[in-house]
Amino acid sequence: MLENTPFDPVATGRAVIRSTIAGSLATLDEAGNPFATLATMATMTDGRPIFSLSDLAVHTHNLKRDPRASVLLVAPGGETGNPLAGARITLVGTVERTDDEHAAWRYALHQGKAARASALPGFHHYVMNVVSSHLVAGFGNIAQVPAKDLILDLSDCKDLLDGEKMVVEHMNDDHADAIALYAIKLLGLPGGAWRMTGCDPEGIDIATSTQRARLPFPTRATTVGEAGGYLKSFAKQARSLEQ
Repeated sequence: MLENTPFDPVATGRAVIRSTIAGSLATLDEAGNPFATLATMATMTDGRPIFSLSDLAVHTHNLKRDPRASVLLVAPGGETGNPLAGARITLVGTVERTDDEHAAWRYALHQGKAARASALPGFHHYVMNVVSSHLVAGFGNIAQVPAKDLILDLSDCKDLLDGEKMVVEHMNDDHADAIALYAIKLLGLPGGAWRMTGCDPEGIDIATSTQRARLPFPTRATTVGEAGGYLKSFAKQARSLEQ
């Protein structure tokens, strides 16, 4: 976070959730004690965390018995140096299995090659329904962000939801050069094999094998046309910075 940027708890919390690839998942064991493990994750279009969990894992057995859980997510860059200097958010809610194909698709895109394990027998996808959160984003920047503010309302976004997969696949297949320019010119990130991993009303998620990033839209997009217009505008802006 830039030093003079006003603290926006909702935007910061959403950015942390979208940009992480793993978190500390805490479930309740048979005696009711907290049991924390590391779990890879992605997000649904609305921002709810998705996990791929093995039927053999202790945390999976715990969730089947009691779906209550919390997960601690740390923004990229906060894992090294002073671990308390980075933005992090704790989400509290319930985690339940889903057979939603869109959840599987988004998880696979976000995790890349690491998602191969989720295709093995005995692995299933789980979604967290968030009920509360606790955000810490630097000294004095602490907030309880209500779930209704943290998780997107998609009730007016059917066109974009229906077309998200098409938008993402089209950009990755035909406009990989533009995605790389988004990362390098608009976000100031290193070059690499950047790909789009999601498109939602507030922006797009992009990734390489080692990095995750978020590029927000200027205003909310509810249709494929609106999102496409922003992507074209981003490309034009990025190319102008090349000159």
